[in-house]
Amino acid sequence: MKIEILARYLIHKIKFQNMYIVHVFVHVKKDLVEEFKTVTIENAKESILEPGIVRFDIVQQHDDPSKFVLVEVYRSFEDPAKHKLTEHYLRWRDAVSHMMEEPRASVKFFNVFPDDEGWD
Repeated sequence: MKIEILARYLIHKIKFQNMYIVHVFVHVKKDLVEEFKTVTIENAKESILEPGIVRFDIVQQHDDPSKFVLVEVYRSFEDPAKHKLTEHYLRWRDAVSHMMEEPRASVKFFNVFPDDEGWD
């Protein structure tokens, strides 16, 4: 599976842009929504200072405020792994572990439009 993902990434990198975008779907326990928002905003503020992160958006579902999507835009396929080694990510991961209503899920994307320069 990892070889297949890497192969698709390399083909894409040759043909298209390098941005790697991750949407993380989060379902938080209803009584912990405000606490989740606080620690996640702290993590996002530190994350956008990383050289490999272009954007780190937090959006909350309108009709169910316990559901969020973290929109993480990385400069390259390798940058999410670097992000997960940072102190602030590890602190966030530990802080929110008990807040999850269900395990987080993610979907990965490459940018189509705008091109890489359009994200800066």
